[in-house]
Amino acid sequence: MSITVLHEEVEHLAAAELAARLFAENTGAPACITSSFQAEDMVVLHLIRKHAPDVPVIFLETGYHFAETYAYRDQMAKEWSLNLVNALPKTTVAEHESALGKLYIVDPAQCCQIRKVEPLMRTLEPYHLWFTGLRREQSPTRKNLRKMELHTLPTGTQLNKISLLADWTWQQVLDYCAANNIPHLPLYEKGYLSIGCEPCTTLSDDPNNPRAGRWGGKKLECGIHTFTEKETAPQA
Repeated sequence: MSITVLHEEVEHLAAAELAARLFAENTGAPACITSSFQAEDMVVLHLIRKHAPDVPVIFLETGYHFAETYAYRDQMAKEWSLNLVNALPKTTVAEHESALGKLYIVDPAQCCQIRKVEPLMRTLEPYHLWFTGLRREQSPTRKNLRKMELHTLPTGTQLNKISLLADWTWQQVLDYCAANNIPHLPLYEKGYLSIGCEPCTTLSDDPNNPRAGRWGGKKLECGIHTFTEKETAPQA
C-alpha cells in the first residue's frame, strides 16, 4: 500500500481510531507531538499517551511566551509525567534582541523563522510520526488540512504529519476536555482563542477566525506548519 493511498484511506477514521491504528501499524517508529499546550494539543496528547506514555512533547521555547503558558506547561508536565522537549533557538532572547532588536515588531515572519521554525526543523529530524493539534476550523489557512500528510523537511528527511482533530469543532475539543478532566490553559478564561508568544497575541475580534488575534492580523501562521513540502492524495 502506498503512503498516499494510506493518507486518503484514514480520512474517515475517528481520532481515537486513527491513533490506535498508527501505533499498531508503526511499532517502534519514533513519534512525537508538537504542543503549545493549548486545548487541542492536550486532547491529542491525552489520546496518544494511551499508546505511547513517554511520547516526546516538543514545546517551542521562544522565550516570549505568556507567564501563564509557562506555568501551565510546567504544571501539566509534572502532573502527567511528560517527556517534555524544549526546542530552543540558537540564541537567548537577550542575544537575539541585542543583535536584531525587537524583531517581532519589525519583521515577525523572520522572528518566527529564527525562534520557531529553525528549532523545530532540527528537533523533528529523528521522528517518523509527528502529531499536531491542528483543526480545519481554526483558520482559513487550514481549511484543506488532511488528517495525515507526508512532509519532507529541508534536509530531505520525510515524516508523516498527523492531525487527529482535523475535522473536530471547538465544541468537541471542549467536550473532550470536560469528559476527561483536562484542565485548560488559564488564558482561555481571559478570552484568548489562539495563544502564541505574548508580544504577538491579542484577543481576536473575529469569532469565526480565532487566529485573527495573532501577529496583529498581519498573518495567520508562524511558519512551522508551512515550512515543509507536503504530498497528499488528491481531494475529491
